[in-house]
Amino acid sequence: MGNSKGNVKKVVLAYSGGLDTSIIIPWLKEHYGGAEVIAFCGDVGQGDDYEAVTRKALKTGASKCIVKDLREEFVRDYCYKALAAGAVYEDRYLLGTALARPLLAYHQVQVAIKEKADALAHGATGKGNDQVRFEVTYGAFAPNMKVIAPWREWRSAPARTRSTTRASTGCRSTRRRGTSSAETATSGTSPTRVATSRTSGTPRRRRCSS
Repeated sequence: MGNSKGNVKKVVLAYSGGLDTSIIIPWLKEHYGGAEVIAFCGDVGQGDDYEAVTRKALKTGASKCIVKDLREEFVRDYCYKALAAGAVYEDRYLLGTALARPLLAYHQVQVAIKEKADALAHGATGKGNDQVRFEVTYGAFAPNMKVIAPWREWRSAPARTRSTTRASTGCRSTRRRGTSSAETATSGTSPTRVATSRTSGTPRRRRCSS
């Protein structure tokens, strides 16, 4: 899908302000020859403090942070249709995260085109469906633009390298005890900031120092 590492000069990153995407900003600059990184945030009703998110993006090396209010579009074009179809996963989860990804990816592509970027990046892991949701949308609207998925590269990197990157951004991972997956799904917590342990089912809240 497009350019080699050496040809990447500007990247638009799908940014949440959480641990993973905060680490990705300096990682992109280091591994892609000092490429400019623009953080893109889409507000679909997470309730985040976007001034704080913007400060964090700039502090970790982004040249700018673009925040777009997508709440009306998300509800009108995605949520209403999902509710009308009765789209519920495992009889309890209303697919908020899954529904939002294509919308976020589409607007990320529009920012990348406007900013004349060479590449798109996301913080989805190499294990789940989020990477597919992002990348199918990228392929539909920017088929010639390079896609960077750091998690897939990190999985083959030494653990020491990953730890060094986390330490350089002041990020840490903490786990909340005694909280169920169902509580996490309905608590209003940003889906990009809570990861569920595959072995215990206990949500692990990821944080970065401000």
